[in-house]
Amino acid sequence: MTRALALAESALFLTSPNPRVGCVLVNANGVMIGEGHTQKAGEAHAEVMAIRDAMAKGHITAGQLPKGSTAYVTLEPCSHQGRTGACSVALIQHGIAKVVASLKDPNPLVAGQGFAALRAAGVEVEVGDGADEAREMNIGFMKRMMTGLPWVRMKAAASLDGITALPNGTSQWITGEAARIDGHKWRARACSVLTGIGTVLADDPSLNVRHVTTSREPTLVLVDSELEVPIHAKLWETPRPVWIYTSINLASRSKQAKIKALKALGAEIISLANPAGKVDLASMLKDLGQRQINELHVEAGFKLNGSFCRENLVDELLLYQSAQLIGVGQGIANLGVFEKLADASKLRYHAVDRIGDDLRIISRFNKN
Repeated sequence: MTRALALAESALFLTSPNPRVGCVLVNANGVMIGEGHTQKAGEAHAEVMAIRDAMAKGHITAGQLPKGSTAYVTLEPCSHQGRTGACSVALIQHGIAKVVASLKDPNPLVAGQGFAALRAAGVEVEVGDGADEAREMNIGFMKRMMTGLPWVRMKAAASLDGITALPNGTSQWITGEAARIDGHKWRARACSVLTGIGTVLADDPSLNVRHVTTSREPTLVLVDSELEVPIHAKLWETPRPVWIYTSINLASRSKQAKIKALKALGAEIISLANPAGKVDLASMLKDLGQRQINELHVEAGFKLNGSFCRENLVDELLLYQSAQLIGVGQGIANLGVFEKLADASKLRYHAVDRIGDDLRIISRFNKN
């Protein structure tokens, strides 16, 4: 299972919106005879890749695995015919004797049906080995399947006293190169990277994946209430889908030229307004869930960050903290003024690691 989890992790930047899954096949003597991980959406799943690997190595004869073989897989084998065949059926057809799986798949199309099909065919099934690791690797997929919403991860880089930028907006670079490279790994694993128009106008960022190798560039999501994004901004230089959420009426005559220009650049524009005339962030997350976004990586300014936090929409804070004191400047999120400490946003530490000269602190919000 340790090997299967490592295979799943190697697919971290590849499989979205599908889960990251690894599979190892062993014979009755415990010798590994095949392995694989899920490919990009629409291509083979982990179990099929492991069967192909065993076949290529000559371990499958007459279409059958060696008698008594076991499959170690990090998620319940699927039982439905999607763009690929059902993995539970493939394992049964190739004579698997036992399946050890980390997790039940929360996808309503699976949700125990894969295990049921295996057991009905006489296959022994065990569940639970490696569950925590498999769940963490697929935390966005798990949340979307159970709630319809993406896992919202907010990334920030700050000093020891919580400053993310000087009063004039200067923020490059608060943290070191190692932390910046690590940040790109978190971008790469996300389905979408989100920012606000304030960040675009102030910094003109590319918000693409650099420093790490990936074949999949996450979708860019822009919160832009008044469609102020410049048509010559750097964000347009990276080939990828761009979804702009706005609060304006798309039938507004005064905005037709800008809408036409943005669509010519390949952007999709979605109007979702709240009563205050801003983008309805909660409705936006529902829409992103329907668009199969598992992990939403937020890199925005303190105003938009504050809006996400005040509306209780953030699951996780990914904070890179440098060992310096800046004093006056912009904070991580504009939360307003609390009258008492009990009103503060409550988080719990999930992981703290040294990344170069900086700390990477992953904290999760306590949601009631």
